[in-house]
Amino acid sequence: MTEKDFPPGFRWGTATAAYQIEGAVAEDGRGPTIWDDFVRRPGAVRRGDTGDIACDHYHRWHDDFDLLDELGVNAYRFSIAWSRILPDGAGRINGAGLDFYERLTDDLLQRGISPMVTLYHWDLPSALQARGGWAARETADRFGEYVRVVADRLGDRVPQWLTLNEPYCSAFVGHLDGLHAPGIRDEATAVTAVHHLLLAHARGVEALRAANVVGEVGITLNLTSVRPASADSDDVAAAQRVDLFENRLFLDPLFRGRYPDDARSFYAGVTDFAFVRDGDLRAISAPLDFMGVNYYERHAVEANPADPVRGWHRVPPESPTITGIAVEPQGLREVLERVTREYTPLPVYVTETGLALFDYADPSGAINDAEREEYFRAHIDAARQAMHAGVPLAGFYPWSLMDNFEWAWGYGCRYGMYYVDYATQQRIPKRSALWYRDFLAAREVPRLTPVRAAE
Repeated sequence: MTEKDFPPGFRWGTATAAYQIEGAVAEDGRGPTIWDDFVRRPGAVRRGDTGDIACDHYHRWHDDFDLLDELGVNAYRFSIAWSRILPDGAGRINGAGLDFYERLTDDLLQRGISPMVTLYHWDLPSALQARGGWAARETADRFGEYVRVVADRLGDRVPQWLTLNEPYCSAFVGHLDGLHAPGIRDEATAVTAVHHLLLAHARGVEALRAANVVGEVGITLNLTSVRPASADSDDVAAAQRVDLFENRLFLDPLFRGRYPDDARSFYAGVTDFAFVRDGDLRAISAPLDFMGVNYYERHAVEANPADPVRGWHRVPPESPTITGIAVEPQGLREVLERVTREYTPLPVYVTETGLALFDYADPSGAINDAEREEYFRAHIDAARQAMHAGVPLAGFYPWSLMDNFEWAWGYGCRYGMYYVDYATQQRIPKRSALWYRDFLAAREVPRLTPVRAAE
């Protein structure tokens, strides 16, 4: 890769999420969320870990932004905690929460670092879960109201907005597998949640447009590259079903204004899609300004006759990572090219990709995560190849800036470029951080002019 491989204005960043780094879960008016509740269920999270303190970013954010300067990035993706703004999910506005995110936004702009704000990264206010959560249509409307409150404060300066992060995980990992908050295991509820999450996206887009925000509006999906394990017709059909479940159930409503033709037959006996009302899909498919893609998985699928309901089996990788998936950078290129070829000509951003490791500091104090360095190098190159194949790639945000609370894994695995000693809250650059810093320095990545510099 050379300095000329990426266009001027390309956004080089990194990413975090509120519940994973902020801590301070009961400070300055923040209300409880489904993750605050879920982590207290026995056995829900490894060793009973919680996000109560996490990386203490709520108090250390300015020092953490110094790390962004150290890396030399010109962009940063972070999420806003809904319950810091509306502690009950609706109604009373918490000014202290808005003030906090305004400080983050203004400081980034002053540094020449472009904020990409995610409005929902899985931390639904508990008060809304008590009224049905994502199984209730009302939650989508409450999301729109929350977005309008944020837009009224920050809409004149945030360059890029993401409505939702990975609705697949919110719906299926949280409502079908029960491995994420709110910890429900019911397929009909999960499919209903898919629609209401997409409807929330629509309400968020409407709120942002109504507020005349100066920034661009998008959504980020976690997409997989799915292929049949063989040319056998049963394996091909099984791969199509997995592709429906992981990709098309989200892409088709957003960019084609309809659910895939095979969705109703696939979920026959589970739901009749009565939750879809007139006008929903038109709203869900409203025009966007860009598309975010999170990529972690490429897998082969074979038919599984032992499962008469779904009939698929993901072939285990030969060399799995600690989270059980393979490192396959070519899958990122495949996903990016597919999005551009089949769904939308919009600019595309890689809003997450990363590698979990059991990182540690050696006796010299160094953290040698050479595997992560190679992961980033290979995935950036795959993204470059996709761009040269015609994908309008506009940015790359590795996951993550620093180690953090990794959901059901708790603190048991690490994704960060900076090692966090949770007992002391010291941040130590890993080998991957030093590589990324040098990679960006070689390209003389320019800082970006803010949409509107804060006064």
